[in-house]
Amino acid sequence: MATTHEINDCFLAEARKTLRRMHGKIVHCVGQLSDDDLNWRAFAGANSIGNIVTHLCGNVTQWIVDAVGRRPSRRNRPAEFAQDLTVGREKLLADLAAVVRAADETIAGVTAETALAPLRVQGFDETPMSAIFHAVTHFEGHTHQIIYITRLRLGERYQFKWVPGTPEQVSGGNQKVETRMTNQ
Repeated sequence: MATTHEINDCFLAEARKTLRRMHGKIVHCVGQLSDDDLNWRAFAGANSIGNIVTHLCGNVTQWIVDAVGRRPSRRNRPAEFAQDLTVGREKLLADLAAVVRAADETIAGVTAETALAPLRVQGFDETPMSAIFHAVTHFEGHTHQIIYITRLRLGERYQFKWVPGTPEQVSGGNQKVETRMTNQ
């Protein structure tokens, strides 16, 4: 049976891995786009990829770096969604990398003893575990928006980060598995 420490360590390792994996997907998309593409909006009032990445930086900083790290938050959430926000690729990627690195370091410092300590984040009662879960799943959801917008902008020019290469990957692991019943 797993111990509390093992469960805590497993959760935190998965959160760190997911955050890094999603960061890689965003970098992959942003690397295929021009600054004009990063700031494109499908319609007035829609968010650009620049808005979404800026929002992710604010959200992860507030929920993980600041809250879990027990620092005061200086987030300006409305600015993340400003319709006149324009960003350049290099600064956007540098800001995102710095936030992901800081979040990774903060998550690495959570222990089984501190994982359930009470926190107040954005008006919600949380714990380090729930704040990390919230921020990482939020990050993953917006990552898929970025992928979708990138595909809309690039169409057939979009380059996939990963392509299935083995029969198991192609089928999604749904190959028929033979089982044998034995009399015991």
